[in-house]
Amino acid sequence: MRLFTCQACDNIVYFESRNCNHCGHRLGFLPKQNAIRALAPEGECWRQAGDTARLYAFCANARKDACNWLVPAGSADALCAACRHNGTIPDLSDETRLQAWREMEDAKHRLIYSLLRWKLPLRTRTEDPEHGLIFHFLADEPERKVMTGHENGVITIALSEADDIERERRRQQMGEPYRTLLGHFRHEVGHHYWDLLVRDRGQLDACRQVFGDDSQDYEAALRRHYKDGPPANWRESYVSAYAASHPWEDFAETWAHYLHIIDTLEMAGNFGMQIAPVADRIGGLRAAIDFDPYEVENFDAVAQAWLPFVLAMNSLSRTIGSRDMYPFVLAPPVIGKLTFIHHLVQREQDRLQPAPVAA
Repeated sequence: MRLFTCQACDNIVYFESRNCNHCGHRLGFLPKQNAIRALAPEGECWRQAGDTARLYAFCANARKDACNWLVPAGSADALCAACRHNGTIPDLSDETRLQAWREMEDAKHRLIYSLLRWKLPLRTRTEDPEHGLIFHFLADEPERKVMTGHENGVITIALSEADDIERERRRQQMGEPYRTLLGHFRHEVGHHYWDLLVRDRGQLDACRQVFGDDSQDYEAALRRHYKDGPPANWRESYVSAYAASHPWEDFAETWAHYLHIIDTLEMAGNFGMQIAPVADRIGGLRAAIDFDPYEVENFDAVAQAWLPFVLAMNSLSRTIGSRDMYPFVLAPPVIGKLTFIHHLVQREQDRLQPAPVAA
């Protein structure tokens, strides 16, 4: 995630900001430009400050304070590039469910930001009825508990995950060091991109060499995991205990961490952060985040910056009495898996490059 500023006064603003606290301008996000724009009203529409040529409208979900993205004025689709992937949303007449949905939208928009930055395949269910990406936000009912999961591009997120107390209860019950809404979105979309970038791009054999044989019985593997737990030495090969349950889950967990790492390093770089511990006499924990992690070709640069940054981030977190912000250890085999995903993303970007013109 990059650092955004108000176009009118250069005040630093958040990705989710609706208004600039400094100059008061209304703010909206333009996904194609990857920019927050200061807006001036133009009738029922909006224009960028200083630009009279183009008019915009807010996504229809802005009326529920659930989105700050823009669409071209007069667009046939009233929903923005992120919200048009919504399938089922909760009953918004219930204030508790409305607030939970808003929190889910914040997490989902941050996910879509990353997918757009990489120019990954991102089709709606209307555009691709079989494999288009669609989100269902479902609330528990007395006769039905919602399970978060993915199936053929359909991602279901339990609305209860937006409840901090309930999410913490589940985190402790399942022995997880980390559980967030954004983590759920990043994990579940990893299953979707396994379908698109591995299965459908002829990368199954290469993926199996790194993550293992995904043809093993998935349901049986999960039952075994929940009954017996992960192998005692899982930390030597997996990013999390759950990743050890099945190669599909290993891929999805690693994909989620890849997004964690890339997005966090982009923000750190935008703040000009460098890691140079005074106590580091040999320089092994120094890092300058002076590159765009979304564009870097060699994943080694990402890994070399991430490990010192995690040490600094977790040390600061402990200083204020909080748990580690990133409570994971990336063993060499996990770095190899992250590198594989990095190459998958790069390969997809290469497919979008125009073919060279013959002389």
